[in-house]
Amino acid sequence: MIADDVEAFLSALEFERGMSPNTCEAYGSDLRFFSAWLEKRGRRLSSEVARDDIADFLRDERDAGMKGSTRARRTAAIRMWLRYLKERRMIRINPSELMDSPKKELVLPRVLSEAEVASLLDEVKGDSPRDLRDRAMLETMYGCGLRVTEVCELKMDDIVAEGELLRIFGKGSKERLVPIGKSAGNALNAYFDSARGSFTKGNLVETHVFVTRLGRPFTRQGVFKIIKERAAAVGIAPDRISPHVLRHCFASHMLAHGADIRVIQELLGHADIGTTQVYTHVDTARFFEIHKLHPRH
Repeated sequence: MIADDVEAFLSALEFERGMSPNTCEAYGSDLRFFSAWLEKRGRRLSSEVARDDIADFLRDERDAGMKGSTRARRTAAIRMWLRYLKERRMIRINPSELMDSPKKELVLPRVLSEAEVASLLDEVKGDSPRDLRDRAMLETMYGCGLRVTEVCELKMDDIVAEGELLRIFGKGSKERLVPIGKSAGNALNAYFDSARGSFTKGNLVETHVFVTRLGRPFTRQGVFKIIKERAAAVGIAPDRISPHVLRHCFASHMLAHGADIRVIQELLGHADIGTTQVYTHVDTARFFEIHKLHPRH
């Protein structure tokens, strides 16, 4: 049955290929949806899936208004699944071979201005343990361009080189080193000196850098809540801010100040330079907006 073959492939993704849980979840959703679509079409076995089935499925997705990026991901999931089945000799022919992928639409990342980020960081200026922790967290996210999961999983022994570098384990457990910077370093030191102990309550087993009031590591949702709460205090709308927006700000602001795109790629932990190059489009868009201020525009 097609559904059984899909589940076998998803298990292989997680346990044999070491893909991230988020990727496995996305591919699982895509393939289960495709499997249900095939059943309605009368297909029961994976060997019955034809190239026309895939093309018709993607055409239906397009006609339903599905984004090009989603259709491209679903195409990739279908291809990987069918390749897996052929490698395991569960099918004789892979019908997805030589098919073109739907083109991804260029979606520019949302960013805040440098002044807006500065106001966000400066708003967290108290000396309470919570203020010191939140300031250190925000400074680290913006100053180092971290993903939200990287912030949640950051450990004390990931601060290396006498406090000058962070050792980050990104997607696929790929390791990279990121400079901490003066502002983030000062905020982290203040947090360690005067606040972290009040959250860990002497628990030496807890090694995560950022800890909740219950003495536990942060979840993604907990980090989101802090960022949106702090942003609201300076008038930044909730739909304009998120942990990933701060990561986008890190990259686009560095590019605006002359950083090399390859350096930004390394700091962000992007495997493909094409992923990083979207920030060049952001910078170009900013220049066009500035040019509109010209009196003869």
